[in-house]
Amino acid sequence: MTVTTQRTSTLADRVRDILPGISARADEAERIRKVPVQNVDALREIGFFRAFVPAKYDGLSVLPSEFGEATRVLATACPSTAWACGLMAVHAHTVANYSPVLQEEVWGSDPDTLICSSVAPMGRPTKVDGGIRLTGDFSWSSGSEHAHWIIVGMMMPGSSEAPEPHFAIVPRSDFEIKDTWFAMGLKGTGSQDISIKDVFVPEYRLETLISLNIGTATGFGTHDAPVYRLPWQPVFALNFSAVNLGASEALRDLYHARLSTRVRAYTGAKVGETAPALMRLAESTHELDAARSLLESDWRAMDSRANSTDPTTPDEMAGWRSNQAYITRLAVRAADRLFDASGGSAVRDENPMQRYWRDLHTGAAHTYSDYDIAAQVYGAHLAAVQPQEGLF
Repeated sequence: MTVTTQRTSTLADRVRDILPGISARADEAERIRKVPVQNVDALREIGFFRAFVPAKYDGLSVLPSEFGEATRVLATACPSTAWACGLMAVHAHTVANYSPVLQEEVWGSDPDTLICSSVAPMGRPTKVDGGIRLTGDFSWSSGSEHAHWIIVGMMMPGSSEAPEPHFAIVPRSDFEIKDTWFAMGLKGTGSQDISIKDVFVPEYRLETLISLNIGTATGFGTHDAPVYRLPWQPVFALNFSAVNLGASEALRDLYHARLSTRVRAYTGAKVGETAPALMRLAESTHELDAARSLLESDWRAMDSRANSTDPTTPDEMAGWRSNQAYITRLAVRAADRLFDASGGSAVRDENPMQRYWRDLHTGAAHTYSDYDIAAQVYGAHLAAVQPQEGLF
């Protein structure tokens, strides 16, 4: 398959070109409970999965703002596709900071190799010569049925011998996919459970979360593009608020389009001429505009930090993390306000409003999007006190 990687247009422009097909298959994604292979092929053809693949492997090495906008646009057509495929794309940034030996294994024969993840520390490692033996059951691995490798989390001793989060990268031959993804929303993400049983993972396929965040990972500095100077966490999390915002914007646009034709069944009153309907549209649009401005501001700040030789500051890390969750909170408020006022027809299966609403609420349930957690972490940072143990 021919892959478009020439820089004659932005990634978002190329996504817009394939949106009609992605949108047309949104119901199919829900029915089969995973991203349709046609969507994966279309995104592969425009170079979406090469966004963070290094130039050495014919990748694009884009900055966060370009990828974030492309993901937001993709989510306006199918949030499930944007969620799963966006995550698989950002994982290339992680791999680019691992050992060059692993990078060659992953991309040497195919720059479009897809990588899924389940990074909560659920693995049970045992140290052996040259690496670990790994066993574990992992959940929420979006896009796993399309993936060739997986990144999984575990706790094991670090440099201080105290347990700390580690990530192992395991090939498809070493993990089993369990068909468990039955959910209210984001049905098409295929976020299945993963089982790994007594698999050997060599040392070069292991890194600590801390090393990936502070630039001491084995492969840090092996690629010159600015994006690889950024810590793991904000790049890994680029997807979440971008998808949630895109889903809420799409619901808002459907509400807006229907206002001019909607009449109340019992009275025949034109809803689009009533003050409450117009006020709801205005307030939700204000919230979504504010959310988008905040998100784009953070993307620009990430771009700027990538282009600097100075390390990311604790203030930036704390702000970017909490802003992600706050943007999702604004997106949910805006969507709920409009969905509540959309009448009985909005809940019918054939009306995409209910799918965007379900997808948005499912995306907002992700740990990273939980504003109660994010606000505690950010508040503790602002007050210069230690956050409560167990918060992420």
